[in-house]
Amino acid sequence: MKKGQTGEGIITKVKFPNEGILITQDGEKVIVKNTVPGQKVRFSLKKKRKGRCEGRLLEVLEQSPQELPQPACVHFGECGGCTYQNLDYEKQLHFKEEQIKELLSEAVRTENGAQDAWFEGIKPSPVSEGYRNKMEFSFGDACKDGPLALGMHKRGSFYDIVTVNGCVIADGDYGKILSAVLAYFTEHGTGYLKKNTHEGYLRHLLVRKAAKTGEILISLVTTTQSCGETPEEQLLEGFCSTLRGLELEGTIAGILHTKNDSLADAVINEGTDILYGQDYFYEELLGMTFKITAFSFFQTNSRGAEVLYETVREYIGSLEKGRESVVYDLYSGTGTIAQMMAPAAGKVIGVEIVPEAVQAARENAQRNGLSNCAFFAGDVLKVLAEDAIGEKPDLIILDPPREGVHPKALKKILDYGVERIVYVSCKPTSLVRDLAVMQESGYRVERGCCVDMFPGVYHVESVCLLHRRDS
Repeated sequence: MKKGQTGEGIITKVKFPNEGILITQDGEKVIVKNTVPGQKVRFSLKKKRKGRCEGRLLEVLEQSPQELPQPACVHFGECGGCTYQNLDYEKQLHFKEEQIKELLSEAVRTENGAQDAWFEGIKPSPVSEGYRNKMEFSFGDACKDGPLALGMHKRGSFYDIVTVNGCVIADGDYGKILSAVLAYFTEHGTGYLKKNTHEGYLRHLLVRKAAKTGEILISLVTTTQSCGETPEEQLLEGFCSTLRGLELEGTIAGILHTKNDSLADAVINEGTDILYGQDYFYEELLGMTFKITAFSFFQTNSRGAEVLYETVREYIGSLEKGRESVVYDLYSGTGTIAQMMAPAAGKVIGVEIVPEAVQAARENAQRNGLSNCAFFAGDVLKVLAEDAIGEKPDLIILDPPREGVHPKALKKILDYGVERIVYVSCKPTSLVRDLAVMQESGYRVERGCCVDMFPGVYHVESVCLLHRRDS
């Protein structure tokens, strides 16, 4: 096949990340994303390089026997947010488990013929719908020069937006807030930032809601450009009043206005004003309370996070030195894992690059009555290279961002030579890369599993326990 040609085929399997594989009549292997095994699809070849063919899904000609008669979400297929709303939850778990097992098994070195004995399967999320405690909606239009839309990007589109007021992975309050905000700014004729001209006012609507406390934090993200005929102060007052007048299951803790003039299509904080209430809310995990701000990292599935953190605690087990042990929690966010470990350790030290998250972590530890937690603000590589901590670890927990651990930082981490390392990964391909280095440095993977934090989506968290071979 040549680039631009169309073809048909049946998806035989799906490899992580979300890569469906089919074989054409001519025997060529083509990767088509957003598919499931058993589907017959029509595709257009968009890339062919060094024997690797990538196709763009044009149409599902025949459903897979494994699919639901109707997707769980009315926006599925048009919205680019979810990949598995056409499968029941048990099948989603099966697909994820098989994909991650295959990916990690190629990287993990086993001994004494114990192939795959280290892999302990997948742990489900306690809830598979309405689980997200954070949504970032984009302003735009559903088609060029169409009416204002607010929601998620259309599948495969950089410009078009789908208004997702029926999203099943967010609870009902999100839909009410989205619909009210969209109606308000449509009524006022407020324009959105156009990506090609970089002109306009509305950018994003960030909504966070705690699963346990029900508190809601809302931030309107705009440029500093003109908002139209209505003065900005008046426009924002009306926006605030509209939200406060809604009948919601939860309680609004704060309404914010965030400025962002960056060129990146992302929620970036270049200054935030409080329009109502406060700029934080509280969530509860495993008997502890955590203060969360609009932009600090916190797992998007609160109930799933409890499963994840319980798994980390199980993998760590008892600390050899008990109350004299020093634990490093690197990439610590708002300090959730650090505080889960604090009761069993002598001292837990977190390192996080986002100052706002570090401040929240310190306040959280104090609120939870934990005096043996310390948090450093800074890049992990720089903090370790400068020996800013001053105390050597007995155990290290890694929970890095999607790109994994920086190679130079990983070397510093391995130089400590601790007996055990627990690695929590939200991107298995990054974990595979880092495992290769860790195994070369004398560590072996003793246990590993998946925790499904993202029902309906192909993403999944992976947890690995590594032991130093000579320990």
